[in-house]
Amino acid sequence: MELPEKPFLMFLAILFFYPWDSPQAVDYSERPEVREFAASLAETEGLKLADLLSIFEQAEYKQNIINAISRPAEKTLTWDEYQDIFLTETRIVSGRFFMKQHQKELDLAHQTYGVPPNIITAVIGVETMYGRHMGNYRVLDALTTLAFDYPPRAEFFRRQLYEYFILVKEENLEITDLKGSYAGAMGYGQFIPSSYRHFAVDFDGDGKRDIWNNPVDAIGSVANYLSEHGWNKGQSIAVQVNAGQVDATLFNVSLKPSSTLGEFQKQGVDVTGHPDSEISPMKLLGKKGNEYWLGFQNFYVITRYNHSKLYAMAVFQLGEALKRRGNLIGQDEFTGSGN
Repeated sequence: MELPEKPFLMFLAILFFYPWDSPQAVDYSERPEVREFAASLAETEGLKLADLLSIFEQAEYKQNIINAISRPAEKTLTWDEYQDIFLTETRIVSGRFFMKQHQKELDLAHQTYGVPPNIITAVIGVETMYGRHMGNYRVLDALTTLAFDYPPRAEFFRRQLYEYFILVKEENLEITDLKGSYAGAMGYGQFIPSSYRHFAVDFDGDGKRDIWNNPVDAIGSVANYLSEHGWNKGQSIAVQVNAGQVDATLFNVSLKPSSTLGEFQKQGVDVTGHPDSEISPMKLLGKKGNEYWLGFQNFYVITRYNHSKLYAMAVFQLGEALKRRGNLIGQDEFTGSGN
């Protein structure tokens, strides 16, 4: 007997879209590739293989992590859609409150690392809404799932999983307790394990690098990260221009600066600055059509945090709004330098 059409379609939907756990990932400690990984980690880092396998026995496969990483907003949205997530009055007002609360620490980070308070705050605001949304996935589950059940980036996440085991040993943390994003990013600033190990700082001097519960350490860590990736104190971040008849092929070439300001000045673009300044020309679909932007070195530095021009533009424009201290204003006014 034939099944009714609608129940059959419902069955197919459940079969293909319900987040079933992968049968092969029920017990990670029994999988050969995991045991090989654990053996290598034990040998190189002086850890006990039995302890590592016990930890992997507790790791859980999460299909919703695979679903989330397969459709990141940076790759599925255009700028006119993406900005609606981050350039909101709530995020700006909350950011101003965060800046007022931590003015002393933000000023010290600016003096120490050269990164302005509004940009440090904007990064934290974009990443976790100033610490309100740090992620509810166990970092162990996220990294193990992605390391062994997400082939497109398995190598990267195995490195992060490796770093995570070292991190918890160095910081005397409980490996099964820590929580973060679906990609294993942690704390106010959403540091992946390698970033934590290399760029997190004990900014309040209490002997711990705590980016989960200590906003002061988070402020210093974000500033240090940007500084170590080449932030130029006092220099511009991005500027919006009228491209006119400029060759469209010059835009969206790469995240890394691919042109000089002089090339655009010669083509009649009205923008001030040293002709030798390296820039990343961008064309973004905004609320009123195409927008043309020139991103400077500091814009590129922000993309080292998240390799997306949409992400960096959100940080930049949120930072501009925070600096102006006001409510959300018209998009046409987001043309400053962000210093």
